[in-house]
Amino acid sequence: MPVETNNNKRKMKPPKIRQIGGSLLILLTFVFLLNAIVPSFFGPKLPQVPYSDFIGQVQAGKVDRAVVGGDRIEYSIKTQNADGKPAEQVFVTTPVALDLDLPKILRDNNVEFGAPPPNENGWISTLLSWVAPPLIFFGIWGFLLNRQGGGPAALTVGKSKARIYSEGSTGVKFLDVAGVDEAKAELEEIVDFLKSADKYTRLGAKIPKGVLVVGPPGTGKTLLAKAIAGEASVPFFSISGSEFIELFVGVGAARVRDLFEQAKQQAPCIVFIDELDALGKSRGGAGGFVGGNDEREQTLNQLLTEMDGFDANTGVIIIAATNRPEVLDPALRRPGRFDRQVVVDRPDKIGREAILKVHARNVKLAEDVDLGTIAIRTPGFAGADLANLVNEAALLAARQNRQAVIMADFNEAIERVVAGLEKRSRVLNETEKKTVAYHEVGHAIIGALMPGAGKVEKISVVPRGVGALGYTIQMPEEDRFLMIEDEIRGRIATLLGGRSAEETVFGKVSTGASDDIQKATDLAERYVTVYGMSDELGPVAFEKVQQQFIEGYGNPRRSVSPKVAEEIDREVKQIVDNAHHIALSILQENRDLLEQTAEELLQKEILEGAALREHLNQAKAPAELNEWLRTGKLSQDKPLMQTLLV
Repeated sequence: MPVETNNNKRKMKPPKIRQIGGSLLILLTFVFLLNAIVPSFFGPKLPQVPYSDFIGQVQAGKVDRAVVGGDRIEYSIKTQNADGKPAEQVFVTTPVALDLDLPKILRDNNVEFGAPPPNENGWISTLLSWVAPPLIFFGIWGFLLNRQGGGPAALTVGKSKARIYSEGSTGVKFLDVAGVDEAKAELEEIVDFLKSADKYTRLGAKIPKGVLVVGPPGTGKTLLAKAIAGEASVPFFSISGSEFIELFVGVGAARVRDLFEQAKQQAPCIVFIDELDALGKSRGGAGGFVGGNDEREQTLNQLLTEMDGFDANTGVIIIAATNRPEVLDPALRRPGRFDRQVVVDRPDKIGREAILKVHARNVKLAEDVDLGTIAIRTPGFAGADLANLVNEAALLAARQNRQAVIMADFNEAIERVVAGLEKRSRVLNETEKKTVAYHEVGHAIIGALMPGAGKVEKISVVPRGVGALGYTIQMPEEDRFLMIEDEIRGRIATLLGGRSAEETVFGKVSTGASDDIQKATDLAERYVTVYGMSDELGPVAFEKVQQQFIEGYGNPRRSVSPKVAEEIDREVKQIVDNAHHIALSILQENRDLLEQTAEELLQKEILEGAALREHLNQAKAPAELNEWLRTGKLSQDKPLMQTLLV
């Protein structure tokens, strides 16, 4: 569990100062109210008379003396008590503004009058009128800041926000990490150094200052860093690259300095920076002007300085993770800062099975569950995907009130992860359902004849996910890391199989093939511009490398002449047209099989297992298929065989 975040158990005095300021503000406000309000409540209560009655009493000779103020006149009238002794009664009135005749009237009637004496305590009101409003303003501002979480953190804005885990408290060991054996072997050396540094330093060896862990999302980069800290039993500082960046220039650099200062005090330790690309993007790219004095660039400069400023054997190990290494600044990736790069790739079949065993430790599995078979059916799944798969299978079993998770739950979970949630509430009319059935069977028949396409496991006309009205599942029989050109051509033909089936049966096409066409076109364009497989254009790269494209260049293609661009487009269209031609030929050759399989699919909605294999094993290849797979060319110049359309 994390302990004492942000400032590493430091005692902060600003909260006590803020309490004293608040007490002073309350006291001054009380004095101000006491001076302004209390006299009006506890002063003498005098009878109030109209101003006209006051003038009449003056002219009648009843008024003895008067104290004339700007907004108040106090005057006394001589009377007699019940015993005949003289007495004095005091009244108050409010003068009418701009009555310039009042002094003359008072003199003519022999009234003794004057102005009220100055208030000896008036300076307090004057002082408070200047001091109280700013204090009240800052008091309200501090109150709102404290409610929004600013409080003492506002005074420590330059402090590191790294979460600090005590020794071995990350809760993760190397036993919890599977499927990345090569990366674990590389990082175990870091653990060994932190445990027994003398073994390396006595030979003059230096442990890498920094380790950059690179890999796709979900492959376990953060998990590996936690496992290192858990195995080495050292403090572990964890922070995201985006947490350094703030609105004000210089704050991020201050946080970098504070982070390294804390790390050196707690050495040996590990500093883990996740999502390094948020902080370390190449300077002078699309993010701003070259040499711009912005916050991100200043923070990166400070990080570069700090990583060069400590010795490798001080015991501070920097581990950073990113899934976009191509955008990092070259100065950050060079030896001396990140001496070692560890690639954490998607696991192979053996790795996936090991990961499934880790995540299935606490899951009750039925006897029919074969994790090896599940690993075969999940090519391309990362560790996070497999963890989600196991959890989805357990949720499905719990929903059915089963005592253990069976293989059918895992099969359904795979389809959920790949294709989305089943939506039987989306009802298709007869025309749509028939179109979807022929579309999916077209994919399946062509996919069964193409090399390297994998085995067709299932076809369905039950809608899933956001826009899939039907789907075909093909599972590779082994992990593949390269694609041969005939396999690419076969993949394009398989993608066009749905549209070709609609053309063959109905003589017209629907909008359901839009995603297939987009994927087929993209694959054909990469065939020409990236893989260099075109006989006409040769092994020339017509696309920019990813680094250049990300740094702000708008067009992923290189600057080529209009003639070359036209040739690229012509080649792409020729490849797609030839694949379309082959797809139509295959479906025409297997027209009866297409009709028969589609009718059975309409009745059952799902075809899989032995029933599906029985149909697909009957598929026959047309005579021109092998020649097209080998050369990519057709014996006819005609790109599309319109005679095949019925």
